[in-house]
Amino acid sequence: MFEITYLDIEENEKYEQIIKPVIEACYKEENLLNSKLTTQITLTNPDNIRKFNKDYRNIDKETDVLSFPMFEKGDLDSKIKNQDFKFEDILGDMVISIERVQAQAIEYGHSFERELSYMVVHSFYHLMGYDHMEENDKKIMREKEEVILNKLNITRD
Repeated sequence: MFEITYLDIEENEKYEQIIKPVIEACYKEENLLNSKLTTQITLTNPDNIRKFNKDYRNIDKETDVLSFPMFEKGDLDSKIKNQDFKFEDILGDMVISIERVQAQAIEYGHSFERELSYMVVHSFYHLMGYDHMEENDKKIMREKEEVILNKLNITRD
């Protein structure tokens, strides 16, 4: 279902304990539990995420999370509808800056758990083909994110 890689930061079981139920809830909500799709998650530092952002998006700045989907939304929707999962495949890659997660948790006045969970859910829905550039798309994506966080009772408090 998912694989976590640490890039230039120490492994931390706390991160994995936060991520696991979030990914499971996302897969369950989107009817992917019986799929053979794997999500690759890289936890890293600001320097590395800046490099990824520059290399892959031509944006030379640090960010909190990057998402690299492997499917177009329509193709993925069709696979899910038909439960067409004969082969193992990668849903996509998430790259998360743990330092940014820590800083944003403080900035927004909520827990590290809530911020990391949100980053995972947010990135997951990008992997699923959702976006937030247009207001209507943003509304749809935010509602999906909130469903997962509410099911897990992960609040902003």
